[in-house]
Amino acid sequence: VHSNRDGVGARVTITAGELVLVDEVRAGRGYQGHSGTRLHFGLGDRDAVDQIAVRWPSGLRETFDATADGEVLLVEGTGRPPAGSRD
Repeated sequence: VHSNRDGVGARVTITAGELVLVDEVRAGRGYQGHSGTRLHFGLGDRDAVDQIAVRWPSGLRETFDATADGEVLLVEGTGRPPAGSRD
């Protein structure tokens, strides 16, 4: 990977139909506190994820496939360029 090992600073966008959710991987959250680097997205009554898009701290942008009701480990450099991208 080109960014930091834990992906701190990565911006993750989940698309499920008309629902678009965005979160960012963060480090410590308070004095001697840490909530981990795992992101959780609630899809409500939707049973499918259309796409996961990630902008890594290195500037690399990638998309990933995923299913609802599961855990996905995203590794920088293993996705594909976003649609319409020239990279």
